[in-house]
Amino acid sequence: MDEFADIRPYNDTEFPQILERLLIEPDLVKGLAQFMRPNWRGPLRLLARSLVRWRLQRDLSKLESIEQFQQWLAGYVEKIITKTTTGLYVEGLDRLTSASSHVWLSNHRDIALDPTLVNYALHINDRQTGRIAIGDNLLKNPVVGDVMRLNKSFIVKRSIVAKREKLSALQLLSKYIRHSIEEGQSVWIAQREGRAKNGIDETDTAVLKMLGLAGRVNKESFATSLQVLNPIPVSISYEFDPCDILKARELAAKAIGEDYQKTENEDVISIVTGLMGKKGRIQVTFGKEIDDEAFASALSLAEEVDRQIVAGYACFPINFAAHKLLSDLGHVEPLADYGDIQPGLDVIQQRAGDESDAVKYQLYSMYAQPVIRKKLK
Repeated sequence: MDEFADIRPYNDTEFPQILERLLIEPDLVKGLAQFMRPNWRGPLRLLARSLVRWRLQRDLSKLESIEQFQQWLAGYVEKIITKTTTGLYVEGLDRLTSASSHVWLSNHRDIALDPTLVNYALHINDRQTGRIAIGDNLLKNPVVGDVMRLNKSFIVKRSIVAKREKLSALQLLSKYIRHSIEEGQSVWIAQREGRAKNGIDETDTAVLKMLGLAGRVNKESFATSLQVLNPIPVSISYEFDPCDILKARELAAKAIGEDYQKTENEDVISIVTGLMGKKGRIQVTFGKEIDDEAFASALSLAEEVDRQIVAGYACFPINFAAHKLLSDLGHVEPLADYGDIQPGLDVIQQRAGDESDAVKYQLYSMYAQPVIRKKLK
């Protein structure tokens, strides 16, 4: 029996059935048509959908495996990078042994794009792409769930409340991640549950303790269990966050005690906005292998992961501009020299628009964090 069937990615034997299901799914056609022809309206929008449906049938009907699907998907990722960024920069991969599988412990800004960019960086450097940990909240939309599980994603069951069931789910998750590494498959997982909407990236020790659960069966120490997984911190830096105002509004509401409830399709809207919005430059920085001393405890390991992620940040003009605006408001100590930040000031003030002062503060703070964190560290 397949003990991981409930959470693992789809495999090649399941591929034809899932593909057939996707090809008749109208939401997939609508989404791709919007991405490929965003300015088409009225009858042209219907034409765009017809063209997308024809192209999907033509392209996907030829595919026979998950690997071939990923190769096809890589073409769309390349188009997203070309259309919505001014460059993708990858650093640190040359320091890592290509033969090793790793747990990529990454900061988390964008629901779908973060692991996609890490895998794309591996792909263009002739390295094997990794499996991706996603929350079960994304499975509410079956199209999103199917595409992600075809794209080597496995499920983290966050919605379980009962303690005993939750522990069982975490043990199975840990076992699957360990199983993946032993199979030679790397794994991407966020350093904490959910996106760091405020821009403060801090590793949750609960994530590290979950990774170590699989070793308890053999009475391994925490250090031994984690070392087997070869964890590598990964920093993802976006010059512009397409979801920045959405995040700032949510943070401003929570800051005054308002109860914020996600709308039914909010995660899907965030995925589409993140994929299609302008992002400027993006940098993906792979960290170094972690020294043995850092594995002494979950806390010391979390501190090392945080240190490497902060060290890997790229700071753009908008980050320095945001820091300057916060310093003008008296929230942070000013830097001795900001350099030429006028381009960053123009952009962030345009993005802030007519938002309230509370929303603007959250926006500035979000963009200033890379500068603040580097200064603190």
